[in-house]
Amino acid sequence: MRKEPKLIENVPITAMASKGTGIGKVEGKVYFIERAVPGDVIDATITTDKKKYAEGHIANLITPSEHRTEPVCEHFGTCGGCKWQHIKYEEQLTYKTQIVEDALIRIGKLTIPEVKPIIGTASPYFYRNKLEYSFTDRRWLQQAEIDGGEEFDRRGLGFHIPGSFMMVLDIKKCWLQADPSNAIRLATRDYALANDYTFFNLKTQEGLLRTMMIRTTSLGEIMVLVMFTEQDEEKITALLDHLAEQFPQITSLQYVINNKRNDTIYDLPTYVHQGKDHIVEQLGDYKFKVNPKSFFQTNSDQAKVLYDVAKEFADLKPTDVVYDLYTGVGSIAIYVSALCKNVVGIEQVEAAIEDAHENAELNGVTNCDFYAGDVRMMLKPDFIKKHGKPNVVVTDPPRAGMHEDVVKALLELEAPRIVYVSCNPATQARDLELLAAKYDIKKIQPVDMFPQTTHIENVAVLELRG
Repeated sequence: MRKEPKLIENVPITAMASKGTGIGKVEGKVYFIERAVPGDVIDATITTDKKKYAEGHIANLITPSEHRTEPVCEHFGTCGGCKWQHIKYEEQLTYKTQIVEDALIRIGKLTIPEVKPIIGTASPYFYRNKLEYSFTDRRWLQQAEIDGGEEFDRRGLGFHIPGSFMMVLDIKKCWLQADPSNAIRLATRDYALANDYTFFNLKTQEGLLRTMMIRTTSLGEIMVLVMFTEQDEEKITALLDHLAEQFPQITSLQYVINNKRNDTIYDLPTYVHQGKDHIVEQLGDYKFKVNPKSFFQTNSDQAKVLYDVAKEFADLKPTDVVYDLYTGVGSIAIYVSALCKNVVGIEQVEAAIEDAHENAELNGVTNCDFYAGDVRMMLKPDFIKKHGKPNVVVTDPPRAGMHEDVVKALLELEAPRIVYVSCNPATQARDLELLAAKYDIKKIQPVDMFPQTTHIENVAVLELRG
């Protein structure tokens, strides 16, 4: 006999968890409830029930929180891209500040100065400069389609459903990237459907159309990259010609052939069908070349804000030597280069370092040296002797944070100041706890790069004690 799901009634939601779920307590037990908002009173359907905590979703919203708002996207709740569209933006900022504080105090066990007010954005929608979509021949069916019992064309183009590796939600309108992004995606899908193109099947690894990427810049440049599984020149040319005709504003129209079992393109050649092999973005006084494989901040407006914070916290002098760890395409290094003697950038991905050299040349920057290699292997005595001991270290690691060996190297290096830029407050807190052996945290500044989501960037400046 199938067990009925457990129902907990009258749960008051009092806080927000770091992963974006509402937190409630009933008789000492903690409940993590999907899409619940502090201030809600709910009945909850429990999906995971442990001794000290449980997880679930809202069965009945008894009293809605005053912090709720109506989601703008028709896909909200199915698509996993915007988990917080139901929360007013000013409250999103409050919760993100709490996430940063909680990580530093609870995970890092740190004594911290007051966290500066989070820097939000004037554009909580249409802020992304890059989106990637997947073609599928097994799109996610809406309940109305299932209930209708009719046969439907299962081909679609959109985002993977959360928790489902196979299913893709066919997107009508995405609120994350500005026009003409939606129009380009829909035109691609409609042409492919009308001309009987095959869409990718993840299980069989068959189907001509696999993914597409759209990148835009604040300078009005647009890149479109379509991934195909085989070199069908007739169909590839026909589709790309159609896009070029319908959207003459596309600056760079490219494609890639990928018959691997993953969607990564970093080891594959890309082909220019029309236009340039790159687009150009500008942050402040500096321009950056962005190609299909470039690592670049996906919110250009807030990237400038983030870099301004890092530059302020670095407090550079004309004689300073700066080490920029995990430099990527050299964006932070170039952004601060005019304020110091020289910058040494280190990045493991060789293609990113190639971009960094090009970006320095593009901007006429001559005091940046970039090196490809694992940061923990590069920070050795010979390297430091060659480039000089840094006055300031800027580190912007991936979500996993810094390797423990890198933290140890920084403790041995004893740079007077470290500016730590993080996209994951939890791993940042872990690293800061280790650095606390010799460093004190002086300032903390969260920056909201990803409205409608739980993700947040945080900048901390550390100073060497004694």
